[in-house]
Amino acid sequence: MTKGKVVGRCDGLKQSVDFATVFGMSTIAVLGTLDTKGEEHAYVAGLILERGHTPLLIDVGTGGAPTVTPNVSRDEVAKAAGLDLAGLLVRKDRGESVAAMTHGAAAILGQLHAEGRIHGVISLGGGGGTAIGTAGMRALPLGFPKVMVSTLASGNVAPYVGVKDIVMFPSIVDVAGLNRLSRVLLARAAGAVCGMVEVKPVLGVDKPLIVASQFGNTTKCIEQARRILEAAGYEVLVFAAVGAGGRTMESLIESGMVAGVLDITTTEWADELVGGVLTAGPTRLEAAARSGIPAVVGPGCLDMVNFGPRDTVPAKFNGRLFYQHNPQVTLMRTSVEENVQLGRIIAGKLNASTGPIHVMLPLKGISVISASGQPFFLPEADAALFGALKAGLRPDIPVQEIEANINDTAYAESAAKILLRLMAARTSP
Repeated sequence: MTKGKVVGRCDGLKQSVDFATVFGMSTIAVLGTLDTKGEEHAYVAGLILERGHTPLLIDVGTGGAPTVTPNVSRDEVAKAAGLDLAGLLVRKDRGESVAAMTHGAAAILGQLHAEGRIHGVISLGGGGGTAIGTAGMRALPLGFPKVMVSTLASGNVAPYVGVKDIVMFPSIVDVAGLNRLSRVLLARAAGAVCGMVEVKPVLGVDKPLIVASQFGNTTKCIEQARRILEAAGYEVLVFAAVGAGGRTMESLIESGMVAGVLDITTTEWADELVGGVLTAGPTRLEAAARSGIPAVVGPGCLDMVNFGPRDTVPAKFNGRLFYQHNPQVTLMRTSVEENVQLGRIIAGKLNASTGPIHVMLPLKGISVISASGQPFFLPEADAALFGALKAGLRPDIPVQEIEANINDTAYAESAAKILLRLMAARTSP
């Protein structure tokens, strides 16, 4: 990687800075395809420089020669990921090149972060540039400043953001030269990433960390349990079980930062099985099992599958029981047959557990609306879920049945106290 001079083209003017003269300032990676979008990336680099930070231009282009001089060449990016850049250039397959550089971007940014050489990252791009830039950003930890200026930012960005805190900044116009609108938007994006690196979060006193899953229909349960856990000296991070929330929670568990898991809202598995819109994917419930972290698991909101507005529900579900949560959210009651499958799936996931785990079943309802007298009250479906789950679990995994709704105090307090006991047993000599 080139050290010393950073050379970029900012609004038609060359700017350079000696790294040694910027002692104490943050270094911000400016990553992009410098063959096609060099002018725009250099403009952003110049704005970062004006703000008093050091831009580090990284070239991930595979077309023509870069139009500005990078600090990290495409050859170095390819080398970091073990790629054959020469072969890519010969074949001239754009799809293959973009796929290869997504690996290169992740490798180089991961390396620079591990070495403490960058403190933030910004990238600009269309479809290919967004795929490359966000792949690199997903290799960086939560909390690390990440800004992606993209033509795709107003659409479905889930495949690009994943479970990371990437700020997607709409480019409005294509990233294709500088004009009266793009100059303003790129300046705002540059200011955003500079502001992110300048603000130093106050972390406070570190406490052991617990993660918990929550849905609107299990909020009361988690609120009660959290008070008990926090009073015992733990910090509780609550994740909304809406697909991205479950995936993010799983990612945090895998990081090794978590002391305990209160995963009583496993509703994302209903969407994964039936075809709802809030699935967290087929690996949900695997992180704690693999990591051996103490966990209390419940069947929260497995009575419901989530869809958008009523007219977006697939026609194959006509005749099913629905509940309009709000104009944008339609809930569908899971059937007896689906609950049998859900019980078997969850048992299979929990059977892989290498650490202490406890399953808690609320016999009077697994959500607010599945309680007696509520729209989703279907005790035969709950019984099918509980029966399949108990039948499929390893004999050594304890199951506790509580004559309460999942949001009742009895269930919430028991869940919190059992998790405290499991964590204490794991840390005791």
